[in-house]
Amino acid sequence: MLIDLHAHAPHPEYYDQHPHWGPAFESQSDGDIKLRVGEWILTLGAPERKKALREAHARGETLQVAEYMAKWADPQHRLAGMDAAGQNAQVISVPSHCYMYWAEPEFGVPFARTVNDSLAKYCSGAPDRLMFWAHAPLNVPVEAAKEIRRAVTELGAKGLVAGGSNFGGLEFDSPEMDPVWEALCNLDVPMFVHGYNQSVTWGKEANTDRYETTAILGMNYDETKCFWYMINGGVFDRFPNLKVYITHGGGYVPYQLGRMAQTNPNLDVSYNKKPFLEYLRNFYFDVELHEVPMRQAMVEVIGADRVLYGSNFGGSDAVRHDLTSDLKLSQEDMDRIRWKNACELLHLDPAKVGKVGDPAKSAGKVGA
Repeated sequence: MLIDLHAHAPHPEYYDQHPHWGPAFESQSDGDIKLRVGEWILTLGAPERKKALREAHARGETLQVAEYMAKWADPQHRLAGMDAAGQNAQVISVPSHCYMYWAEPEFGVPFARTVNDSLAKYCSGAPDRLMFWAHAPLNVPVEAAKEIRRAVTELGAKGLVAGGSNFGGLEFDSPEMDPVWEALCNLDVPMFVHGYNQSVTWGKEANTDRYETTAILGMNYDETKCFWYMINGGVFDRFPNLKVYITHGGGYVPYQLGRMAQTNPNLDVSYNKKPFLEYLRNFYFDVELHEVPMRQAMVEVIGADRVLYGSNFGGSDAVRHDLTSDLKLSQEDMDRIRWKNACELLHLDPAKVGKVGDPAKSAGKVGA
């Protein structure tokens, strides 16, 4: 069995919600289609997709935005990709550039509801195989807590998806965030941490982010900052049952863990009451790393009982092969990473998780 907890799901029903913020996919003069959020424009994209769009444009066959987005509304399209990847189930989330922590609450709060309603409807097309992480307006923590409770209790969300830093100026150690932690603990659901392009918050300077640095390097930094701030900020001393899953192999955490642990007692100000490394029990990390030695090292440092399977399914740098196939692990540890830890964390009954379809019928759909 294989359960992927890191899978993105853009959906037409939550785009074009605001004249400025969008988020909006817009046709370009060369036939390409790019995402705009406020002043910010996403320049990442698969080369083969860009090439196909531009070649079609040169032939006078420009693809309309509605056509481009139509497949995202059909869960069968995703299921075909999952079959090709050998995945029984996914927990999907809104793409991180749509978090809208930088937008005014008058837009961000109802936008979160629209996202969750859309994803719940999408997952209802295959409830034994598709689940979702709730989106919440974390720049307004009290409202975020309300939406988390609604999404989990009424829509069936499996937890919260969140960036790693900068929630309208708040951080994860900000006392204002306590209503969010209280909601997650009361509901006994985890938080899935996935950084976002901080340049989307830069206003008219948004497109000065050279080489997509706040995405390619910055997301991992923000995810590591989440780990550092939550422990030093004493969040787990106030909420000892809070569970946090950090993607991209844990940001930089497993590779600088010893440095952080040794530095923590030397800080002039920190609020954790227990030794730094004892808080690892509150965290999970996934295997979404591109090199086998790095995946192997991460598992050995963190321990297979705290590792999940995530592939960035649907993302521009998604790993389109089995991330566990080359790891040197016992069968028990392999099963933990592939599905057992996910079932324990999300309270899933393995017997009720759907089966993989016929991969031969899904050729070419991996990562769609």
